[in-house]
Amino acid sequence: MSARRTAVRAGTAVVLAGAPVCLLPPTASASSPAAGTGRGDAVAFTIKDPRITESSGLAASALHRGVVYTHNDSGGVPQVYALGPDGKVAAVLTLAGAGARDWEAMALGRDGRGRPAIFVADIGDNLGGAWPYVTVYRIPEPTRLVSQTLRATPFRMKYEDGPRNAETIMVNPRTNRLYIASKLFGGKVYEAPARLRTGGFNTLRETGDAPPIATDGAFAPDGRTCVIRTYFGARLYSVGADGRPGKTIKSLDLPRQVQGESVAYTPDGRSLLVGSEGGNQPVYRLPLPEEARPSPASSPGSAGEDTTGGRRDATNTRTALLFALAIAGAVGYGLVRRRR
Repeated sequence: MSARRTAVRAGTAVVLAGAPVCLLPPTASASSPAAGTGRGDAVAFTIKDPRITESSGLAASALHRGVVYTHNDSGGVPQVYALGPDGKVAAVLTLAGAGARDWEAMALGRDGRGRPAIFVADIGDNLGGAWPYVTVYRIPEPTRLVSQTLRATPFRMKYEDGPRNAETIMVNPRTNRLYIASKLFGGKVYEAPARLRTGGFNTLRETGDAPPIATDGAFAPDGRTCVIRTYFGARLYSVGADGRPGKTIKSLDLPRQVQGESVAYTPDGRSLLVGSEGGNQPVYRLPLPEEARPSPASSPGSAGEDTTGGRRDATNTRTALLFALAIAGAVGYGLVRRRR
């Protein structure tokens, strides 16, 4: 979400139009790039490019080893940044025919011919229902990683139960089906049609529950598990035979971040990458618990895997509860004002 440069101090949540705008643990600073490193978490890389100040989504490349894609939140040029292993921008992909009203997430999938594609989700709605529909854009993942303009294919989406705010998009690698999780205290997971159409609207239908205030999610490369994160933690799920997020495997604590809004699996499926909005922010690599890792036979390889870090911060859960209470009060106040 955009327009949230204001720091939150002493556990106070600042709210805009009934939605949290910046969440910062009491001991962290908006100018500190290493808010979580005191716990020993492994930093995969740091995003230092001045063009990227609101990294709101992450996706590991299917074609280029060590490359991770990201994008800014909203109000800017519709562009995807390809980051190398050092966090530096290797290429900028501009989406022709796309808007950037409130980009919130991205995922890797396939196009209609089975080729690797990048999905970018313009699904944010800080007013909680102001937009009658949202749009997901698809571009081909380029085989040559150079700055270029790519024609975007738009898919307009409507929720079966009415508009809502969301910041999570996931694409099942086995079925290529798209899922969106709403960003509410009573969050839900919605499933898109098996075949997306560019004419008319694609109806998103509820299939299950999501954690409160979900900010991003991803499927594992082998499709066996998926993860949905919030500002304070993450929830790992098994994936059912129907391809949908199923039972909870485990809840995970995440590093303290200025405004944690992104998550992706590493290509080997053995770790998570978690990022934050803000300038000069690190992207952490967290090893997954053993029960969520792929078997050696199904893993595409672990070259370059870093298994350091990942100590849990027990204070995150307590901090999350305090922040959630503050947000709940603010959201309720905003809804009352809107009804007057």
